[in-house]
Amino acid sequence: MIFDLTDRVFVVTGATGTLAGAAADYLAAQRARVVYLGRSPAKLDAALARCRAATPAAQCLGLVADVLDRPALERVRDQVLKQWGRIDGLLNGAGGNMPGATISPEKTFTDLDFTAFRQVVELNLDGTVLPSLVFTPALTESGRGSIINYSSVSVPQALTRVVGYSAAKAGVENFTRWLAVDLGRRTGGKVRVNAVMPGFFLGEQNRRLLVKEDQSLTERGKLIVQNTPFGRFGEASELHGAVHFLLADASRFVTGTVLAVDGGFSAFSGV
Repeated sequence: MIFDLTDRVFVVTGATGTLAGAAADYLAAQRARVVYLGRSPAKLDAALARCRAATPAAQCLGLVADVLDRPALERVRDQVLKQWGRIDGLLNGAGGNMPGATISPEKTFTDLDFTAFRQVVELNLDGTVLPSLVFTPALTESGRGSIINYSSVSVPQALTRVVGYSAAKAGVENFTRWLAVDLGRRTGGKVRVNAVMPGFFLGEQNRRLLVKEDQSLTERGKLIVQNTPFGRFGEASELHGAVHFLLADASRFVTGTVLAVDGGFSAFSGV
């Protein structure tokens, strides 16, 4: 029973993306009630259709909201509480990068587009803090709650190019620990906060950087695979076990942790 998620209510931001979308589909298949949050109605419709095709009895609800729009998030919270009466978990899966916040090989740090840098930090860090701020009262009232944030392997070590994304995710990881301590003390352990740290998974944003049109690896893709002890990229389904564990009662004494799911990338020095 410590792994049972039946009828638990989970809100997933960024649910139209690769990793968060796969997590939402998985939770629905585990008989949880899943709220898919995204900015695009068309993408939400597609995500819900995919979910219901895989799990015909799925209890999934698609709601439009930008993670940087507090009134929209509050409307979502109120609608979920009206429909299902409580919220048991929040996956802060929304995030992403922008070309201007990266430093390509032919550029130097002084070429950084600071506006893009700030936008990336806002999306990834503010886009984690604000939903947590809006949904935490509901988690507290439910008597048990779990927040999962998404860190990155670019946090514990420097990765070339991704300066904005790395800074943002470092903030997310620190925020995870801060909120875990604060809510742990205030709720007596009823609300937990942890993070998963995915390694390299192919998605819409990074595919062209890592894989060529003929499916062979780019030079950056080769470097990543060479420095991943498992010798490959991850598959979205390989994050499901970590997400399930952190949402379930199996982890009820676990908070403030960052769980790496990276094929050993963060453990390897490259030598």
